Amino acid sequence: MPETIAFVGVGRMGANMARRLKDCGHTLAAVYDAHAPSASALASELGARHAATLAEITASASLIFTVVTDDAAQLAIFGDPSSGDSLLIGASNKTFINCATLTPKVHVEVARRAREAGADALEACMASSIPQARNGTLYLMCAGERPVFDRLEPVLLHLSNALRYVGPTGQAAQVKALVNMVMNINTAALAEGLGLGQALGLDLAMLREVFAQTGASSQVLKTDGEDMQNRAHDCYFSAAHAAKDSTIAWTLGAEAGLSLPLAAATKLQYDRLVALGRGGLDKSAVADLTFPGRLG
Repeated sequence: MPETIAFVGVGRMGANMARRLKDCGHTLAAVYDAHAPSASALASELGARHAATLAEITASASLIFTVVTDDAAQLAIFGDPSSGDSLLIGASNKTFINCATLTPKVHVEVARRAREAGADALEACMASSIPQARNGTLYLMCAGERPVFDRLEPVLLHLSNALRYVGPTGQAAQVKALVNMVMNINTAALAEGLGLGQALGLDLAMLREVFAQTGASSQVLKTDGEDMQNRAHDCYFSAAHAAKDSTIAWTLGAEAGLSLPLAAATKLQYDRLVALGRGGLDKSAVADLTFPGRLG
């Protein structure tokens, strides 16, 4: 029996995932967002219902995607059903796919709460951005009970051309934290390299070409290098999210008894960018902390 789908969290990523599934022939029953105008607009576009409550989302669909901002938001939408609105109201036999970048322990806790309510939960961490969400080319790392993953694989393949089952609940979040830790470190390092190049009077287009042909090459160079040079920081992955994700990775390191000085330094750079009111810019804006004259 085909899944009827609903979404909680329809920002840039969630909305484009919903559009993609609609294009693939899935029934989009309802959408919900803390920012009601976003949900209302997407509901009108997709012919879905704009749910007024989380319980309405659960009642409307067999499969619910959640794409929210942080740990607190995730725990809130899976709150105690006896104490107020919650996705867990009437959740028996429903399935939740949780896509936000969260601390691993929150994914574990949400899966526990879902299981107590008679529902299934799958962790589906994304290592891609807005265009990939729209085109169905996300890199998805999934964790949870293997039979749940196997059952949902046909739906997930409409969102991902690189689908990977990682292991038990919490492990996908661990892997995603490490992915973003290395990405953010690479981004901050590239910003410093190009910023120093600017200070030395080097041709930055030439410098980027040299980087690309040497050990300085990286995926971040391809995606962010020109944007850093041109100060084009349209948001695909925000500096605020980079700060949050760097904190998650640094905390995992501390809990494991490891010293992660590069992760710590990168976290401080993104924390500083957020403190300057630039958290809504793309992570490439970390270059503004290094390039001469940009903070003046």
